[in-house]
Amino acid sequence: MKQTALLLAVALALLVAAAPAAAQQTHLLVVTGLGGEADYTEQFHDWATTLLDAAATRYEVPAGNITYLGEKPDLDPERIADRSSRENVAAAIDAIAARAEPGDHVVVVLFGHGSFAEEARINLPGRDLSAEDFAGLLDPLDVGHITFINTASASGPFVQALSGENRVVMTATRSGGQRNASMFGGFFVEAFAAGEADADQNKDERISMLEAFEYARVRVEQTFETDGLIATEHALLDDNGDGDGSGEPDPLGGDGTVARTLFFTSGAGLRADMAFPDDPELIALYEERTALEERVDELRRIRGPEASEQYTQELERLLVDLALKSREIRQLEAAKER
Repeated sequence: MKQTALLLAVALALLVAAAPAAAQQTHLLVVTGLGGEADYTEQFHDWATTLLDAAATRYEVPAGNITYLGEKPDLDPERIADRSSRENVAAAIDAIAARAEPGDHVVVVLFGHGSFAEEARINLPGRDLSAEDFAGLLDPLDVGHITFINTASASGPFVQALSGENRVVMTATRSGGQRNASMFGGFFVEAFAAGEADADQNKDERISMLEAFEYARVRVEQTFETDGLIATEHALLDDNGDGDGSGEPDPLGGDGTVARTLFFTSGAGLRADMAFPDDPELIALYEERTALEERVDELRRIRGPEASEQYTQELERLLVDLALKSREIRQLEAAKER
């Protein structure tokens, strides 16, 4: 036990000296569809801009990685790149595919109203886009992860259509039959803004995609209960690729395992902390260290009230590996400085 404690202490001491790194960039596409009424048009725009502000200021996602397509570009011509037509949405996703790197994270967020007849759709100016349409648009994206959030009514079928490996799919409803205007989008955005303190369940001062989903899901339920109304929307999350969304994800063994590891990130941390930011050997080492850090984070999140022997052994192994990786980085940087 003394040897284990000593190894953990040494590993933690070495990690304190090592700056955390971000190996990926986030590319954010926000789309607001048809409001139908002026109040909804303004509401969707407010939700969109609140999320954009959080991504740009709180999480420092570069302006060049953010695209906002809206129903009425004249609402905010400086921020809305173009009208949210199906052609412009397709062009925006193509542009992301052209500039994104293989390890990057693409986030697509839809605000608006949905419909369902033979297939689920998001209502846009001009022709709508269906879940199947989006499946085709996302396929060319060669990136590390895709998070797709459809906050519209009747959005449930998007889960099955878009489910896949390294994808997080969230919908405001569990079926195409839940057609009332949804509240999920507003609370999802709130998790990154005014509700951040409550949404941050593990108190690491950042909001994961899973934390934002859980915050929004619970707030929707509370609102219906407070108003004494039967819930007309039930959010779903799928990230294990089985096409079967969960209303209450279980990151220990089901949906939520991937979403809890994904955040809005600028990608600046990796190279900003490097003495030789263009050195491919160092970049690879930093990315390996980042992967180890993420595994440590995951392990800590699933720890029970009392740490088991298996947990302690796995944590020890990961921390020692991290310490050795950090030492390898420092030694290589020192050699290059000579």
